[in-house]
Amino acid sequence: MAAGAEPNPTFPALGIGMDSCVIPLRHGGLSLVQTTDFFYPLVEDPYMMGRIACANVLSDLYAMGITECDNMLMLLSVSQSMTEEEREKITPLMIKGFRDAAEEGGTAVTGGQTVVNPWIIVGGVATVVCQPNEFIMPDSAVVGDVLVLTKPLGTQVAVNAHQWLDNAERWNKINMVVSREEVELAYQEAMFNMATLNRTAAGLMHTFNAHAATDITGFGILGHSQNLAKQQRNEVSFVIHNLPIIAKMAAISKASGRFGLLQGTSAETSGGLLICLPREQAARFCSEIKSSKYGEGHQAWIVGIVEKGNRTARIIDKPRVIEVLPRGATAPALAPDSSNASSEPSS
Repeated sequence: MAAGAEPNPTFPALGIGMDSCVIPLRHGGLSLVQTTDFFYPLVEDPYMMGRIACANVLSDLYAMGITECDNMLMLLSVSQSMTEEEREKITPLMIKGFRDAAEEGGTAVTGGQTVVNPWIIVGGVATVVCQPNEFIMPDSAVVGDVLVLTKPLGTQVAVNAHQWLDNAERWNKINMVVSREEVELAYQEAMFNMATLNRTAAGLMHTFNAHAATDITGFGILGHSQNLAKQQRNEVSFVIHNLPIIAKMAAISKASGRFGLLQGTSAETSGGLLICLPREQAARFCSEIKSSKYGEGHQAWIVGIVEKGNRTARIIDKPRVIEVLPRGATAPALAPDSSNASSEPSS
Protein backbone atom coordinates (compact mmCIF):
# COMPACT_ATOMS: atom_id res chain seq x y z
CA MET A 1 0.00 0.00 0.00
CA ALA A 2 1.14 3.51 -0.63
CA ALA A 3 3.20 5.67 1.71
CA GLY A 4 1.74 8.95 2.98
CA ALA A 5 2.03 12.43 1.45
CA GLU A 6 1.28 15.94 2.65
CA PRO A 7 -1.19 17.77 0.39
CA ASN A 8 0.17 20.56 -1.82
CA PRO A 9 -2.17 23.42 -2.75
CA THR A 10 -0.81 23.59 -6.32
CA PHE A 11 -0.35 19.97 -7.34
CA PRO A 12 -2.49 16.94 -6.52
CA ALA A 13 -1.21 14.61 -3.80
CA LEU A 14 -2.43 11.20 -2.72
CA GLY A 15 -1.42 9.39 0.43
CA ILE A 16 -2.33 6.32 2.45
CA GLY A 17 -5.51 4.55 1.42
CA MET A 18 -5.32 4.32 -2.36
CA ASP A 19 -3.28 2.31 -4.83
CA SER A 20 -0.23 4.56 -5.17
CA CYS A 21 1.13 7.60 -3.40
CA VAL A 22 1.48 10.79 -5.45
CA ILE A 23 4.18 13.10 -4.11
CA PRO A 24 4.60 16.56 -5.71
CA LEU A 25 8.33 17.11 -6.27
CA ARG A 26 10.16 20.35 -5.54
CA HIS A 27 11.15 20.96 -9.15
CA GLY A 28 9.50 21.35 -12.51
CA GLY A 29 5.85 20.55 -11.73
CA LEU A 30 6.58 16.83 -11.61
CA SER A 31 5.17 14.19 -9.24
CA LEU A 32 6.68 11.02 -7.86
CA VAL A 33 4.23 8.11 -8.01
CA GLN A 34 5.23 5.02 -6.08
CA THR A 35 3.77 1.78 -4.75
CA THR A 36 4.87 -1.42 -3.06
CA ASP A 37 3.21 -4.80 -2.67
CA PHE A 38 4.17 -8.36 -1.74
CA PHE A 39 2.49 -11.64 -0.82
CA TYR A 40 2.92 -15.38 -0.44
CA PRO A 41 2.98 -17.77 -3.42
CA LEU A 42 -0.42 -18.95 -4.59
CA VAL A 43 0.38 -20.93 -7.76
CA GLU A 44 2.66 -23.93 -8.19
CA ASP A 45 4.77 -22.59 -11.06
CA PRO A 46 7.58 -20.36 -9.67
CA TYR A 47 8.08 -18.56 -13.00
CA MET A 48 4.38 -17.66 -13.21
CA MET A 49 4.46 -16.63 -9.55
CA GLY A 50 7.18 -14.12 -10.38
CA ARG A 51 5.15 -12.75 -13.29
CA ILE A 52 2.02 -12.46 -11.14
CA ALA A 53 3.92 -10.66 -8.37
CA CYS A 54 5.28 -8.11 -10.85
CA ALA A 55 1.89 -7.60 -12.54
CA ASN A 56 0.35 -7.06 -9.11
CA VAL A 57 2.88 -4.33 -8.20
CA LEU A 58 2.57 -2.52 -11.55
CA SER A 59 -1.22 -2.67 -11.34
CA ASP A 60 -1.22 0.03 -8.66
CA LEU A 61 0.37 2.43 -11.16
CA TYR A 62 -1.98 1.32 -13.92
CA ALA A 63 -4.96 2.08 -11.65
CA MET A 64 -3.81 5.73 -11.80
CA GLY A 65 -3.86 5.63 -15.61
CA ILE A 66 -0.06 5.52 -15.67
CA THR A 67 1.37 3.37 -18.46
CA GLU A 68 5.10 3.92 -17.93
CA CYS A 69 7.23 2.83 -14.97
CA ASP A 70 10.75 4.26 -14.51
CA ASN A 71 12.13 1.67 -12.12
CA MET A 72 11.27 -1.50 -10.20
CA LEU A 73 12.80 -3.18 -7.17
CA MET A 74 12.13 -6.82 -6.30
CA LEU A 75 11.49 -8.04 -2.76
CA LEU A 76 12.11 -11.74 -2.24
CA SER A 77 12.08 -13.90 0.85
CA VAL A 78 13.39 -17.46 0.48
CA SER A 79 12.03 -20.07 2.88
CA GLN A 80 14.53 -21.53 5.34
CA SER A 81 12.66 -24.84 5.10
CA MET A 82 13.67 -25.22 1.43
CA THR A 83 16.66 -27.40 0.59
CA GLU A 84 19.62 -25.84 -1.17
CA GLU A 85 18.63 -27.64 -4.37
CA GLU A 86 15.08 -26.25 -4.14
CA ARG A 87 16.41 -22.72 -3.59
CA GLU A 88 18.74 -22.98 -6.56
CA LYS A 89 15.92 -24.15 -8.86
CA ILE A 90 12.96 -22.09 -7.63
CA THR A 91 14.52 -18.70 -6.83
CA PRO A 92 15.95 -17.99 -10.32
CA LEU A 93 12.62 -18.91 -11.89
CA MET A 94 10.69 -16.46 -9.69
CA ILE A 95 13.24 -13.74 -10.45
CA LYS A 96 13.03 -14.46 -14.20
CA GLY A 97 9.23 -14.30 -14.14
CA PHE A 98 9.32 -10.97 -12.30
CA ARG A 99 11.94 -9.54 -14.69
CA ASP A 100 10.09 -10.74 -17.81
CA ALA A 101 6.84 -9.11 -16.69
CA ALA A 102 8.72 -5.89 -15.91
CA GLU A 103 10.23 -5.95 -19.39
CA GLU A 104 6.78 -6.48 -20.90
CA GLY A 105 5.69 -3.37 -18.99
CA GLY A 106 8.53 -1.36 -20.54
CA THR A 107 10.56 -1.11 -17.34
CA ALA A 108 13.43 -2.90 -15.60
CA VAL A 109 14.32 -4.31 -12.20
CA THR A 110 17.46 -2.54 -10.99
CA GLY A 111 17.74 -3.92 -7.45
CA GLY A 112 15.88 -5.09 -4.40
CA GLN A 113 16.33 -7.22 -1.33
CA THR A 114 16.51 -10.96 -0.71
CA VAL A 115 16.25 -12.49 2.77
CA VAL A 116 15.82 -15.93 4.32
CA ASN A 117 12.52 -16.28 6.14
CA PRO A 118 10.14 -19.00 7.39
CA TRP A 119 7.98 -18.36 4.30
CA ILE A 120 8.46 -17.54 0.64
CA ILE A 121 7.39 -13.94 -0.02
CA VAL A 122 7.58 -12.20 -3.38
CA GLY A 123 6.81 -8.63 -4.36
CA GLY A 124 8.41 -5.33 -5.22
CA VAL A 125 8.35 -1.57 -5.61
CA ALA A 126 7.36 0.43 -8.70
CA THR A 127 8.36 4.07 -9.16
CA VAL A 128 7.70 6.68 -11.83
CA VAL A 129 8.14 10.44 -12.15
CA CYS A 130 5.17 11.95 -14.00
CA GLN A 131 3.77 15.12 -15.41
CA PRO A 132 0.20 15.89 -14.24
CA ASN A 133 -1.36 14.81 -17.57
CA GLU A 134 0.13 11.31 -17.25
CA PHE A 135 -2.00 10.21 -14.30
CA ILE A 136 -5.68 10.31 -13.42
CA MET A 137 -6.51 11.12 -9.81
CA PRO A 138 -9.10 8.60 -8.51
CA ASP A 139 -11.59 11.19 -7.29
CA SER A 140 -13.73 12.57 -10.12
CA ALA A 141 -16.65 10.15 -10.60
CA VAL A 142 -19.94 11.84 -11.45
CA VAL A 143 -23.57 10.75 -11.29
CA GLY A 144 -24.38 8.76 -14.44
CA ASP A 145 -20.91 7.27 -14.85
CA VAL A 146 -20.66 3.55 -15.55
CA LEU A 147 -18.40 1.07 -13.73
CA VAL A 148 -16.28 -1.19 -15.93
CA LEU A 149 -14.20 -4.20 -14.78
CA THR A 150 -11.30 -5.51 -16.88
CA LYS A 151 -10.69 -9.02 -15.46
CA PRO A 152 -13.12 -11.66 -14.20
CA LEU A 153 -13.45 -12.37 -10.49
CA GLY A 154 -12.81 -15.72 -8.81
CA THR A 155 -9.01 -16.06 -8.71
CA GLN A 156 -8.88 -17.01 -5.02
CA VAL A 157 -11.64 -19.58 -5.47
CA ALA A 158 -9.86 -21.12 -8.48
CA VAL A 159 -6.51 -21.34 -6.69
CA ASN A 160 -8.06 -22.89 -3.58
CA ALA A 161 -10.21 -25.34 -5.54
CA HIS A 162 -7.07 -26.49 -7.36
CA GLN A 163 -5.38 -27.19 -4.02
CA TRP A 164 -8.47 -29.11 -2.89
CA LEU A 165 -8.05 -31.62 -5.72
CA ASP A 166 -5.59 -33.37 -3.38
CA ASN A 167 -7.69 -32.87 -0.23
CA ALA A 168 -10.52 -35.44 -0.15
CA GLU A 169 -12.44 -33.74 2.67
CA ARG A 170 -12.53 -30.37 0.89
CA TRP A 171 -13.04 -31.84 -2.58
CA ASN A 172 -16.08 -33.82 -1.41
CA LYS A 173 -17.81 -30.53 -0.53
CA ILE A 174 -17.61 -29.20 -4.07
CA ASN A 175 -17.42 -32.23 -6.39
CA MET A 176 -21.20 -32.17 -6.95
CA VAL A 177 -20.96 -28.76 -8.64
CA VAL A 178 -17.67 -28.96 -10.56
CA SER A 179 -15.46 -31.54 -12.28
CA ARG A 180 -11.71 -31.93 -11.87
CA GLU A 181 -11.23 -30.81 -15.46
CA GLU A 182 -13.25 -27.65 -14.86
CA VAL A 183 -11.12 -26.84 -11.80
CA GLU A 184 -7.92 -27.33 -13.80
CA LEU A 185 -9.20 -25.04 -16.57
CA ALA A 186 -10.30 -22.39 -14.06
CA TYR A 187 -6.90 -22.55 -12.34
CA GLN A 188 -5.08 -22.05 -15.65
CA GLU A 189 -7.41 -19.17 -16.53
CA ALA A 190 -6.88 -17.53 -13.13
CA MET A 191 -3.11 -17.89 -13.46
CA PHE A 192 -3.14 -16.37 -16.96
CA ASN A 193 -5.36 -13.47 -15.84
CA MET A 194 -3.26 -12.72 -12.75
CA ALA A 195 -0.10 -12.61 -14.90
CA THR A 196 -1.70 -10.25 -17.45
CA LEU A 197 -0.67 -6.60 -17.09
CA ASN A 198 -3.38 -3.94 -16.73
CA ARG A 199 -1.29 -1.64 -18.92
CA THR A 200 -3.65 -1.64 -21.91
CA ALA A 201 -6.58 -0.67 -19.69
CA ALA A 202 -4.49 2.13 -18.16
CA GLY A 203 -3.80 3.62 -21.58
CA LEU A 204 -7.45 3.40 -22.59
CA MET A 205 -8.46 5.25 -19.41
CA HIS A 206 -7.07 8.39 -21.08
CA THR A 207 -8.62 7.65 -24.48
CA PHE A 208 -12.09 7.27 -22.98
CA ASN A 209 -11.88 10.01 -20.34
CA ALA A 210 -11.96 7.90 -17.15
CA HIS A 211 -12.93 9.76 -13.98
CA ALA A 212 -11.46 7.37 -11.38
CA ALA A 213 -10.18 3.82 -11.02
CA THR A 214 -8.74 1.24 -8.64
CA ASP A 215 -7.49 -2.32 -9.02
CA ILE A 216 -9.33 -5.26 -7.46
CA THR A 217 -7.09 -7.20 -5.09
CA GLY A 218 -7.18 -8.40 -1.48
CA PHE A 219 -10.39 -6.71 -0.31
CA GLY A 220 -12.53 -8.04 -3.16
CA ILE A 221 -14.62 -6.00 -5.56
CA LEU A 222 -16.87 -4.63 -2.80
CA GLY A 223 -14.03 -3.56 -0.50
CA HIS A 224 -12.13 -1.78 -3.24
CA SER A 225 -15.32 -0.18 -4.59
CA GLN A 226 -16.07 1.17 -1.12
CA ASN A 227 -12.53 2.48 -0.78
CA LEU A 228 -12.74 4.22 -4.17
CA ALA A 229 -16.15 5.69 -3.34
CA LYS A 230 -14.73 7.31 -0.19
CA GLN A 231 -12.15 9.17 -2.30
CA GLN A 232 -14.70 10.93 -4.51
CA ARG A 233 -15.05 14.70 -4.46
CA ASN A 234 -18.68 14.55 -5.56
CA GLU A 235 -21.50 13.08 -3.44
CA VAL A 236 -21.82 9.78 -5.27
CA SER A 237 -22.22 6.08 -4.53
CA PHE A 238 -21.40 2.99 -6.58
CA VAL A 239 -23.96 0.27 -7.29
CA ILE A 240 -22.76 -3.04 -8.74
CA HIS A 241 -25.28 -5.10 -10.73
CA ASN A 242 -23.13 -7.59 -12.67
CA LEU A 243 -20.35 -9.92 -11.49
CA PRO A 244 -18.15 -11.41 -14.25
CA ILE A 245 -16.78 -14.60 -12.65
CA ILE A 246 -14.56 -17.39 -13.98
CA ALA A 247 -16.99 -20.18 -14.91
CA LYS A 248 -18.09 -22.48 -12.07
CA MET A 249 -16.35 -20.43 -9.36
CA ALA A 250 -19.65 -18.95 -8.11
CA ALA A 251 -21.00 -22.50 -7.65
CA ILE A 252 -17.86 -23.54 -5.73
CA SER A 253 -18.12 -20.47 -3.51
CA LYS A 254 -21.73 -21.35 -2.67
CA ALA A 255 -21.11 -25.08 -2.15
CA SER A 256 -18.05 -24.58 0.05
CA GLY A 257 -19.60 -21.88 2.21
CA ARG A 258 -16.36 -19.90 1.87
CA PHE A 259 -15.00 -16.88 0.00
CA GLY A 260 -18.10 -14.65 -0.27
CA LEU A 261 -17.65 -14.35 -4.03
CA LEU A 262 -21.24 -13.25 -4.73
CA GLN A 263 -21.07 -10.83 -1.81
CA GLY A 264 -17.99 -9.17 -3.36
CA THR A 265 -15.70 -9.96 -0.43
CA SER A 266 -13.62 -12.76 -1.97
CA ALA A 267 -9.99 -11.69 -2.27
CA GLU A 268 -8.48 -11.37 -5.73
CA THR A 269 -4.81 -11.29 -6.67
CA SER A 270 -3.60 -9.06 -9.50
CA GLY A 271 -7.24 -8.46 -10.45
CA GLY A 272 -8.66 -6.11 -13.06
CA LEU A 273 -9.14 -2.38 -12.98
CA LEU A 274 -12.52 -1.05 -11.83
CA ILE A 275 -12.96 2.14 -13.84
CA CYS A 276 -15.53 4.95 -13.67
CA LEU A 277 -16.24 5.98 -17.26
CA PRO A 278 -18.71 8.42 -18.82
CA ARG A 279 -21.83 6.52 -19.81
CA GLU A 280 -21.38 7.24 -23.52
CA GLN A 281 -17.78 5.91 -23.46
CA ALA A 282 -18.15 2.66 -21.49
CA ALA A 283 -19.35 0.32 -24.26
CA ARG A 284 -16.69 1.69 -26.61
CA PHE A 285 -14.00 1.05 -23.96
CA CYS A 286 -15.19 -2.56 -23.58
CA SER A 287 -15.12 -3.07 -27.35
CA GLU A 288 -11.74 -1.40 -27.86
CA ILE A 289 -9.86 -3.32 -25.17
CA LYS A 290 -10.78 -6.61 -26.87
CA SER A 291 -9.17 -5.48 -30.15
CA SER A 292 -6.51 -7.83 -31.49
CA LYS A 293 -4.04 -4.93 -31.75
CA TYR A 294 -3.54 -5.18 -27.96
CA GLY A 295 -2.83 -8.91 -28.06
CA GLU A 296 -4.99 -11.70 -26.68
CA GLY A 297 -6.69 -11.97 -23.35
CA HIS A 298 -8.00 -8.46 -22.63
CA GLN A 299 -11.65 -8.32 -21.58
CA ALA A 300 -14.05 -5.84 -20.00
CA TRP A 301 -17.59 -5.78 -18.68
CA ILE A 302 -19.98 -3.06 -17.55
CA VAL A 303 -20.68 -4.01 -13.93
CA GLY A 304 -22.47 -1.07 -12.33
CA ILE A 305 -23.38 2.59 -12.17
CA VAL A 306 -22.53 5.75 -10.26
CA GLU A 307 -25.53 7.39 -8.61
CA LYS A 308 -26.09 10.24 -6.18
CA GLY A 309 -25.13 9.13 -2.67
CA ASN A 310 -22.91 9.38 0.37
CA ARG A 311 -19.65 7.90 -0.99
CA THR A 312 -20.50 4.24 -0.37
CA ALA A 313 -20.61 1.16 -2.58
CA ARG A 314 -22.93 -1.84 -2.62
CA ILE A 315 -23.81 -4.91 -4.65
CA ILE A 316 -27.52 -5.40 -5.38
CA ASP A 317 -29.27 -8.31 -3.64
CA LYS A 318 -29.29 -10.59 -6.68
CA PRO A 319 -26.45 -9.54 -8.96
CA ARG A 320 -26.29 -11.03 -12.44
CA VAL A 321 -23.43 -13.51 -12.68
CA ILE A 322 -21.63 -13.48 -16.03
CA GLU A 323 -19.93 -16.89 -16.32
CA VAL A 324 -16.61 -16.25 -18.05
CA LEU A 325 -15.48 -19.28 -20.01
CA PRO A 326 -11.82 -20.27 -19.46
CA ARG A 327 -9.62 -20.50 -22.54
CA GLY A 328 -9.58 -24.12 -23.65
CA ALA A 329 -13.03 -24.93 -22.24
CA THR A 330 -15.51 -26.20 -24.84
CA ALA A 331 -18.27 -27.86 -22.79
CA PRO A 332 -21.69 -26.35 -23.64
CA ALA A 333 -22.58 -26.45 -19.95
CA LEU A 334 -19.81 -23.93 -19.34
CA ALA A 335 -20.85 -21.52 -22.08
CA PRO A 336 -20.89 -18.00 -20.66
CA ASP A 337 -23.90 -15.76 -20.73
CA SER A 338 -22.19 -13.02 -22.68
CA SER A 339 -25.17 -11.73 -24.64
CA ASN A 340 -25.39 -8.63 -22.49
CA ALA A 341 -21.78 -8.34 -21.29
CA SER A 342 -21.29 -4.81 -22.59
CA SER A 343 -24.81 -3.59 -21.99
CA GLU A 344 -25.98 -1.19 -19.35
CA PRO A 345 -26.93 -2.74 -16.01
CA SER A 346 -30.53 -2.55 -14.94
CA SER A 347 -31.52 -1.50 -11.48
